Amino acid sequence: MRIVPARDGGLCRIRLAWGELSAAQARVVAEVARACGSGFIDATNRANLQIRGVREGSQEALISRLVGAGLGPTTPGSDDLRNVMLSPLAGLDPHAVLDVTPLASALLDQLQRDTRLHQLSPKFALMLDGGERLAMLDHPHDVWLSAVSAERFVFGLAGCPPRFESDAPALGAVNRVHVPALVDALLHTFLDLALPHHTRMRDLLATCSIEAFLGHVQDKLNFPLAQDVGNWRRSPSDARLRFGVHPQGTGDSVCVGAQVPLGRMDAAALSTLADLAPRLRMTPWQSVMLLDVPTANAHAVVDQLTALGLATNPDEPFARLIACAGSQGCAKSFTDTKADAQLLARSMPSAGDVHLSGCARSCAAAHCVETTLMAVAPGRYDLYHQAPEAVAHHLTIEQAARWLARSTPDA
Repeated sequence: MRIVPARDGGLCRIRLAWGELSAAQARVVAEVARACGSGFIDATNRANLQIRGVREGSQEALISRLVGAGLGPTTPGSDDLRNVMLSPLAGLDPHAVLDVTPLASALLDQLQRDTRLHQLSPKFALMLDGGERLAMLDHPHDVWLSAVSAERFVFGLAGCPPRFESDAPALGAVNRVHVPALVDALLHTFLDLALPHHTRMRDLLATCSIEAFLGHVQDKLNFPLAQDVGNWRRSPSDARLRFGVHPQGTGDSVCVGAQVPLGRMDAAALSTLADLAPRLRMTPWQSVMLLDVPTANAHAVVDQLTALGLATNPDEPFARLIACAGSQGCAKSFTDTKADAQLLARSMPSAGDVHLSGCARSCAAAHCVETTLMAVAPGRYDLYHQAPEAVAHHLTIEQAARWLARSTPDA
């Protein structure tokens, strides 16, 4: 594990296997955030956690506690490779095609054991999709795989599973038992062909045709890649399922979801979440799902989440607002996006999602958001609404709120 500098102190990234941590692990994160950092913890759009404000001289103790709690890599130097995204409901959704968590565990182990793969960029990411009803399908991944049946996966590169007729189709298909070998061949082919400036799959494919790339992949495999996948399209995902109470598998437990306001909570809030459920899963929406909650306790848990300030309904303002670290935590940000988002929440219209970004990097949202406020100066934003060009310039938060109100159909 490593700690990187940020404006508000050291930033410790905690990579979670498909977003999950036990209640005991959550308590450790809360304790070290208080003891070694600012006491604030961010949820990320990769379903991970970040401890902010890590103080000089406390880094070694912090990392030791996290690794001791089982939150570090299994082999040295492999922490950045643990980028395999699953649905927050992986292994829990009775409507999924199959439970992909055992296969995901095998892939994580494979990524950590193979030292050559440690050359991959920390941003290089894989997605393993089991067909769950709740899945982040808008984040582009360097490699994605989706189950079409219990025994067959389709895959693609530098993108997302196709959902619409206009989307690029899957590139091929393999039997489930061949998925680890396919991933191994894809990643090693990338390293074979990539130049130093090719840090992501999209960079390589800008200079190497997909046909040529897959030809190199096939040379590494002892089974044929099926490249005729027909017109397969991934079934829709419902992001609203990350809120409220939902059946968990076929047992008598439920999962309960809520949005962390602006992706940030304090140590006390995380400790309270650990008291409410034996397992937690962070999601790519910067929200949390509490797992294994007894059905009889579900409504009381929802009330406690509301009391903590988490959004438990998808229509609440903080369920529809995203903000990056802002100028308090990032030197590249033009403004304090978190504070501005708090102001905007007071006058948010009844519909629509809004992303506040402190600069053009758009770190907090890897997917397209209906409306983006891009900071250009302290307290000033250009507004983008379902278009690549700004539709309004240099707005204050109050002006942006009025613009949003006018653009809402029921306003």
